[in-house]
Amino acid sequence: MTTVLGCIADDFTGATDLAGMLARSGVKVSLRMGVPDSPPSDTAAVEVIALKCRTAPVVDAVAETQAALAWLQAAGAQRFFWKYCSTFDSTADGNIGPVSEALMAALGTTQTIYCPAFPENGRAIFMGNLFVGRQPLAESPMQDHPLTPMRDSNLMRLLEPQVTHPVGLADRLTVAKGPDALKTELDRLAAEGIVHVIVDAVADEDLTTIAQACRDMTLMTGGSAVAAPLPALWLADGTLSPEATGTEIPTLDATAVVLSGSCSAMTRAQVADYTDRGKPAYQLDPLTLDRGGVQAALDWLAAQDLANAPLLYATAEPAAVRAAQDQLGTARAGEIVEQALAKLAVAARDQGARRFVVAGGETSGSVTQALAVTRLDVGKEIAPGVPWCFADSAGQRIAITLKSGNFGAKNFFAGALAALETA
Repeated sequence: MTTVLGCIADDFTGATDLAGMLARSGVKVSLRMGVPDSPPSDTAAVEVIALKCRTAPVVDAVAETQAALAWLQAAGAQRFFWKYCSTFDSTADGNIGPVSEALMAALGTTQTIYCPAFPENGRAIFMGNLFVGRQPLAESPMQDHPLTPMRDSNLMRLLEPQVTHPVGLADRLTVAKGPDALKTELDRLAAEGIVHVIVDAVADEDLTTIAQACRDMTLMTGGSAVAAPLPALWLADGTLSPEATGTEIPTLDATAVVLSGSCSAMTRAQVADYTDRGKPAYQLDPLTLDRGGVQAALDWLAAQDLANAPLLYATAEPAAVRAAQDQLGTARAGEIVEQALAKLAVAARDQGARRFVVAGGETSGSVTQALAVTRLDVGKEIAPGVPWCFADSAGQRIAITLKSGNFGAKNFFAGALAALETA
């Protein structure tokens, strides 16, 4: 099938978030873990390529996204979406802006929008400022993110140091007037030489307005929620055909493992909820792993009944994370944890696990790579932006969900496993 929309995401949980939102329309969505080695074949109407470039050096992030773009163009895509986190995770150097400009240059387009709003998950943009719930971004727990601490809430100020062309705003007052008014405003800004446009959105209807106004843009950028209305719009106007719909759900053994590397406030609450339910759990400490390796955790896992869905987690409070980073270095502390969780995922699969719940973007990338998962078929959402997906690993069909650290309710881990029974 010819691909209509080609998407590139800057991390693995962000990619599943986007894929799940797009799949709400019933359109078949294929999620590729990294740029495929072979030319496009057996493609879906919507293709999403998951990269692990959110915190990579800018030159590497640009090179990876350009390779992904080339593959998607070869698949037939004419419209593209660059997906980043709904909390705009980046630094003054990038990578959101530099990647956007590189994609625009490759596509020959002169304007794009930026809209990370996700009202269902409490992300709203007003007058260019991003809110997490009722808190400005810089006052939210994101201010303490270990890799991309967000110390400013204004998206224009965050984006300007990352790009070489002017940044502007299409505010909520314009969006509220409807798609025609927004398109007129974008045209006006383009005539003034404004290349990068932050677009306000505080409610789901704003996202529909934005999608309607921008549906023919060669490149859109943002969080997953602004892309979600696009397939339904294209089904209605015939851009997508009815043959593009439908996903097969396999029957799998109820053997599971939960792997958590995220240290976000929400994931900490989810770990606490799961352990409060009496579920078997083993905490990984980077300092202990550095001294003694992962064997103790592997031995613990080997003794578990996977029907009880044991939890292995490195999730910790910010003070503990900083203490480990102070001793090991930020990069080394993260690498130790991700390598351990990757080994544990493979061990769980070989032990018979067929259902994997994974929390954290870096963790998701490490786990899927270790499991040699290269393509996922996107299924039912568990929570907004978090679907169950289905893939092959070492000759076995598995179900896997990759959760961004901040997503999901407190009972997400238990709820995810229950949701698979009714998928």
